[in-house]
Amino acid sequence: MTFRGMMKRGLAIAAAGLAFTTMGMGQAAGQLDPNDPTDAVKMARKLHCSLEDAKPIVYQWKGRLYSRVQGERDRHLFNLLGMNVRTCGTVTNEARGYGYRMVSREIMLYLDPRTNEVLRSWENPWTGKTVDVIHVANDPVNSRGATHAVGRDGTPFRFYGRFAGGRVFASFEVPLFYTNALGGDYQPYVGNYYHAMEMFNFIIDEDDLLDGGKDTASTAVVTWGRLAQWLPWMEMGARPGIMVANATGRKLPSWDDLDPVMIAEIDANYPVYREPPPLDDTRPNETSWTYFKKILDARQKDTQEGGH
Repeated sequence: MTFRGMMKRGLAIAAAGLAFTTMGMGQAAGQLDPNDPTDAVKMARKLHCSLEDAKPIVYQWKGRLYSRVQGERDRHLFNLLGMNVRTCGTVTNEARGYGYRMVSREIMLYLDPRTNEVLRSWENPWTGKTVDVIHVANDPVNSRGATHAVGRDGTPFRFYGRFAGGRVFASFEVPLFYTNALGGDYQPYVGNYYHAMEMFNFIIDEDDLLDGGKDTASTAVVTWGRLAQWLPWMEMGARPGIMVANATGRKLPSWDDLDPVMIAEIDANYPVYREPPPLDDTRPNETSWTYFKKILDARQKDTQEGGH
């Protein structure tokens, strides 16, 4: 999540290039030059993590999740509280130049829309069934490869965005359509394909991003929107309708600046999320769907073993 990215594919695409307009901008001593591929990669790295290898960076976001069903009023289903802890490592390649790879973990909690309490169960208003709430806990959410100053096809890296009023703005969309991990035996929970759209907008102070003496862009803020199918644990099957998520977030000064609700939840249930994965992590990425599949498979196995 999810901001999966922040988050999963969103940051991967942003790291592969966010659109940069630099008309009329001069470069002061010590500033990064967006027109230089190596500096452009460093700018992307400063946005997402830090120029310092293995330094943990934390993003947090808050928002709301709504239903959209033809002929119905939109319903405010949940409030959202999410975090992503990540780090970057330098990767050099003789042919492709300076580069980096990012590794991360992320959590997104579904909260009661009135009390903001972390939900453990939820009464589905369409089916009347009470179901267990399975929060997003994706470990890992890593970039699939390194971002370098020169692409595999020999194209120099460009950091995409624009300058305006002392800020840097970057927007992009991530269309998702692929075979769902919960197809086949999991039809009560989901259809055959996963179809969604994620939308990201970053805003960073210009001086903060271009300062070559600072290891991270501490002023980075982000908005995230998502149009997606029902969550698998809702047990909605192929029932018509979509969900609409809208959230805002920022890069935090430190771990201690996380929302107390998130800190308590991590301490109680997700202690590994206090740190990012190791830089040499090569595990396949987790998604809400693969994570739910593991939980469902484990439950079914316990049921079968308990019946013997």
